[in-house]
Amino acid sequence: MSAYEKTDGTAVLAAVEHTLTFLGTGAGGGVPSFFCNCAACLEAAREPQLERTRCSVLITGRKNVLIDAPPDLRRQLLAAGTRRIDGFILTHAHYDHSGGLGDIEFHARIDGIAPIPSYMSRESAVWLQGAFGFMADCLAVHVIETGEEFVLDDMTYTALEVTHSPGTFGLLTKTNHGRAAYIPDTGPLPWATLEAIRGVETLILGASFWGRNRLPEDHLSVEEALSIARDIRPKDFYLTHLSMHYDSPVTNHELESYLAPFGGSFRVARDGLSISI
Repeated sequence: MSAYEKTDGTAVLAAVEHTLTFLGTGAGGGVPSFFCNCAACLEAAREPQLERTRCSVLITGRKNVLIDAPPDLRRQLLAAGTRRIDGFILTHAHYDHSGGLGDIEFHARIDGIAPIPSYMSRESAVWLQGAFGFMADCLAVHVIETGEEFVLDDMTYTALEVTHSPGTFGLLTKTNHGRAAYIPDTGPLPWATLEAIRGVETLILGASFWGRNRLPEDHLSVEEALSIARDIRPKDFYLTHLSMHYDSPVTNHELESYLAPFGGSFRVARDGLSISI
């Protein structure tokens, strides 16, 4: 996780600081959804800073590593002021995490960059070949299994087992500054994953449902995500992948009030928020 740099002619061990930016924090429909007039969508329409595009993050150190490519990707990268992608990780192939892959193709071809190192499961790689086979010269695909480690930009990533569609994984990151877990899409976490993330400084969990969980095998509700966080006890906890509509609508202000009793370390992530990891 470290790199050697020349400083005054001497090789030294260089510690790289990384920033994670929430490019998008919404579930599949985004907030507001074009088809919805619930209280949460009306709130986001009145207050644009509460809009939620589909879920993705950018990790920046010396380079830019993109995790997932939702259909809002171009807009997200423009808002973040990002002009280059040096590495790409696809957690799974669902449309809300992969629909913006075409934006990466334009970046690779027009800028004439080398194929972007890309990491994904075998299932996602098979899907990519079928749906975006024309991008084979844009992405240098590395197939990884859950539990496997790889390194991008002086950060070690470990693919974490989750309960979602086949081939989906979460991520554990590690540097000399600490560990963070990013798990945007999952149902109940497997025991091995719970043990792997125990003691992380930062925990980021998807919580697609407020109230009743319509898909309990594949997603978490806010209450279920909070239960995991209270067990893991990270220094900082963030909710993401929020639909805000289901099973009953909850406004951002209501959700933040709900988290308040848990202390300032339990937060609702917002599009554009940057944190150190």
